[in-house]
Amino acid sequence: MGNKMSPSMFVLVYLILVLNGQSITTIVKARSNVHIVYLGEKPRDDPKLITGSHHDMLATVVGSKEMASGLMVYSYKHGFSGFAAKLTESQAQQLAELPGVVRVIPNSLHKLQTTRSWDFLGLSPQSPNNILHNSKMGDGVIIGVFDTGIWPESKSFGEDGLGPVPSRWKGVCISGDKFNATTNCNKKIIGARSYIDGFLAEYGQPLNTSGDREYLSPRDANGHGTHTASTAGGSFVGNVSFRGLATGTVRGGAPRARLAIYKVCWNILGGQCAAADMLKAFDDAIHDGVDVLSLSIGSSIPLFSEVDERDGIATGSFHAVARGITVVCGAANDGPSAYTVHNTAPWILTVAASTTDRAFPTPITLGNNKTLLGQALFTGKEIDFTGLVYPESTGLDSTAGRCQALSLDETRVAGNVVLCFTSMYMARQISLRSASTAVQEAGGVGLIVAKHPSDILTSCDAEFPCIEVDYEIGTQILFYIRSTGNPLVKLSPTKTIVGMPVSPKVAYFSSRGPSSIAPAILKPDITAPGANILAATTAFDRSMDGGYAMRSGTSMATPHISGIVALLKALHPNWSPAAIKSALFTTAWQTGPSGLPIFAEGSPQKLANPFDFGGGIANPNKAADPGMVYDMGTTDYINYLCAMAYNNSAISRLTGQSMVCPSKKPSILDVNLPSITIPSLRNSITITRTVTNVATSTSIYRAVIEPPFGIMISVKPNVLEFNSTVKKISFRVTISTTHKVNTGYYFGSLTWINGVHAVRSPLSVRTEVLQSNAADY
Repeated sequence: MGNKMSPSMFVLVYLILVLNGQSITTIVKARSNVHIVYLGEKPRDDPKLITGSHHDMLATVVGSKEMASGLMVYSYKHGFSGFAAKLTESQAQQLAELPGVVRVIPNSLHKLQTTRSWDFLGLSPQSPNNILHNSKMGDGVIIGVFDTGIWPESKSFGEDGLGPVPSRWKGVCISGDKFNATTNCNKKIIGARSYIDGFLAEYGQPLNTSGDREYLSPRDANGHGTHTASTAGGSFVGNVSFRGLATGTVRGGAPRARLAIYKVCWNILGGQCAAADMLKAFDDAIHDGVDVLSLSIGSSIPLFSEVDERDGIATGSFHAVARGITVVCGAANDGPSAYTVHNTAPWILTVAASTTDRAFPTPITLGNNKTLLGQALFTGKEIDFTGLVYPESTGLDSTAGRCQALSLDETRVAGNVVLCFTSMYMARQISLRSASTAVQEAGGVGLIVAKHPSDILTSCDAEFPCIEVDYEIGTQILFYIRSTGNPLVKLSPTKTIVGMPVSPKVAYFSSRGPSSIAPAILKPDITAPGANILAATTAFDRSMDGGYAMRSGTSMATPHISGIVALLKALHPNWSPAAIKSALFTTAWQTGPSGLPIFAEGSPQKLANPFDFGGGIANPNKAADPGMVYDMGTTDYINYLCAMAYNNSAISRLTGQSMVCPSKKPSILDVNLPSITIPSLRNSITITRTVTNVATSTSIYRAVIEPPFGIMISVKPNVLEFNSTVKKISFRVTISTTHKVNTGYYFGSLTWINGVHAVRSPLSVRTEVLQSNAADY
């Protein structure tokens, strides 16, 4: 811990979480001596022989098999071949020079990022004709969750009504600290492992020295993993609420799916996950037989390229997707700025977060009888008319009324409600808690926080109201305070309202595109609810009520999509990960239940575009029958890597096979995505797409074009005719512009319709007459 790491030895990745509204980014300075020795595609040998060969290779460098055994951390033998071991720099260099070794890289650290949401998505159990029932609620599908583990006692993981564990399952439950594999695993939790050797080698201290509670087992001490697992595949639990709010039946998206838990993140310094541990979990999950992998884990800007093994997620997911496993990852919580989306590889299904059509209005009645509405999770007794205080600045002090630096006069605050303002979004989550503590310590009875417009709520103590308002309402309250010598206020308990007039929005925190690695690859892909999601948590979660807690983040949106993918996999077991992504993407909602367009939270709010929400908010029932899909396989992903101009050796390292790109570089614009994104249009260009019919054998589709402003689009052929022998058809799209100046992005769409299906692809085009982009499209 004492020696500094060079930037090349360390990368920070985090669980994509706004934990009760608080985003934590803590850099751990650790000296790395664990290295990952990557040998590429695994040979078709017995796994025991592969492991033996790993020990033999290490022994040639360290001197003996005994020493090799002591230094070996993991042997990767299922999805790919390689191992993690404790090495000096000299030993790592020697290994890198051995025949058969593709690359030796240092280990890296990754860091941690309901009752209404499923009905909002059209998956009500009361409806007999939706995908939830047609898929038998995901029965037989196995969802793997990479996270902080699981709290198995939660009712959300009950096994009532579940049949035997699928016979194809090869995974295991492993006992450990406060986790008994015999009693804690069941027909719902069918697998549970933990991976810590890579992390401990970086941390350099015993597990529980940080002061944070943790278990050396699959048991969850953080709550994040329990929350995400129950959101993806939790069982039905009735009469759940958060302090009486949001009452209903809580469940996962695929309530009859099985869960395989891979604890790769640890409740230390905000949540840490090592690349070596995650790669081992990918290796095991591929062997175990999962169908879907859900990772609420991300990296930090700037991103590593997809061929850089320091991004363990891109590397591990490539091998998983190549074996038909859909990998779902969060887009991250760095919004609303552009170019902040993570997990951008085209083989990953990247998820943005939205609000739902549920709100928690909380009345604020001023002494002039004017009532304003804030948002809160306040279920205590009404605060009758009492004094209302704003800490005015004096002299050179300009911070008095800021929530993050409240300066309070106890004689003025005692028994009164305090108004404060906060400016920075992420700091708001911390400053609200700080302000709440300061007000309570000074004897105050309530807090009103003026902030950027956002529907993400931070709960204070159940009996203490922390009511959030936007700057406009906050300013009205401040002007009222300044207009009278005896300002008064009454705070009423929160109510829950569902449906109109509440409209869903892309959440403020949700990371936005374009991708900073490849802007022509639209990211995020899809959006799902991720704000104020009620799901299971641990018994130690200070914010929980009866074993359930509200959390926000793309961490919460990710398992929504994982659950939907499980339903689609149950209905269409032969669909590829790309086909599933395409089905979700081309059928997504661009409007809310009211029929009005979806907005994206920000400063100011704006109409959402594909860089905010990808295809839109997931529409599971439409995705079950998309009509056509834009399919891809490993060859397509390799063409993408060649289009990115990665060298042959780098691509070979990732794929595990010797690869030589064609002499003529493929166009990244021809990657068979269900979207078309042109980052730099100067002259007329023509791109190609191929669609696969997955509906009735005979079908005729016609193209409907909504061109971006100033952009001309033509499609040939503009009619697609499928029959019993024609299953795939390619078409060309020609794009040109009338713009004579550099522009920002304009948006449109290309939709194929046949009277039953509408297969929609967003168009995003930016004109660059004077090209500043280094990419050659």
